[in-house]
Amino acid sequence: MKKVVLSLFAILAGTSFAMAADGGCDSFKWPVAREQALFAAAPATQSGAALAAGGAADLALEPVDAVSFTVPPERAPAAGTFGATASVTVPPEGELQISLSGEAWIDVIQDGHATKSAAFSGVKTCPGIRKSVRFKLTPGAATIQLSGAKDESIKVAVLAPE
Repeated sequence: MKKVVLSLFAILAGTSFAMAADGGCDSFKWPVAREQALFAAAPATQSGAALAAGGAADLALEPVDAVSFTVPPERAPAAGTFGATASVTVPPEGELQISLSGEAWIDVIQDGHATKSAAFSGVKTCPGIRKSVRFKLTPGAATIQLSGAKDESIKVAVLAPE
């Protein structure tokens, strides 16, 4: 009887954990299934690389003091954190959704100025995805700046909003 109760407890605990994980990702303001699929196969990429809209990368970060930001990050990064820059071509629609696997600040720079985000969604209970931020931009060149990350790499997806 004791083994049956323990087995039943293990099954229920596993089910509850799976439901909590699904519920965490469902807590985003918009779907993040595309990011989950892209992050699973994101190629390793160095800071300063060009990111393709519609794709993802596992971006290597550098100590924030060593990163050459186009403009200072809007939120000053703490000492001992990591960051990176990447270029992207904004599609004709002018909207980008940038999602990260971990905590970091996102600035998008166009024409020498940081662009304010249009929408933000962040969830701490979704495995593999921490935040997703939308920007309304002008079609053409832009720079993505990441700062304040605690880890030396982060997965980033650059998508058109759904």
